[in-house]
Amino acid sequence: MDETSTEARYEPLPPFQTGIRGRCPRCGKGHMFKGFLTLRPACEVCGLDYSFADPADGPAFFVICFGCVPSVALAVWIEVALQAPYWVHLFTSLPFMLLTCIPPLRPLKGWLVASQYFYKAKEGELTRRDMPDQAKSP
Repeated sequence: MDETSTEARYEPLPPFQTGIRGRCPRCGKGHMFKGFLTLRPACEVCGLDYSFADPADGPAFFVICFGCVPSVALAVWIEVALQAPYWVHLFTSLPFMLLTCIPPLRPLKGWLVASQYFYKAKEGELTRRDMPDQAKSP
């Protein structure tokens, strides 16, 4: 079966809607993940091959920027303002850091994979241009 005819059967779904729920970006029904962050080889419903997906370090970057930085700022503030003992950090800073860093990874990765599918993102290609002949020096 032709890939374009398969694509024509499915209406485009918004990447945010399918990605954060970990659903297939083509049909919206199949699951994208087989583990916490491991992508399935293909959708079990429509058969979409997920080999196109490469979110790389995108999810980690977003989590570092929007989760880790505020968590560390909170821990530093608690330390400086309250001069808190270590057990206070154990019950405040550590849970806050874990809750702001781990749960967002999967929805962010799903959103990035779904966005790659939706926008048909591909790896960049460089074309070789012939360099003009440089004048020979005497």
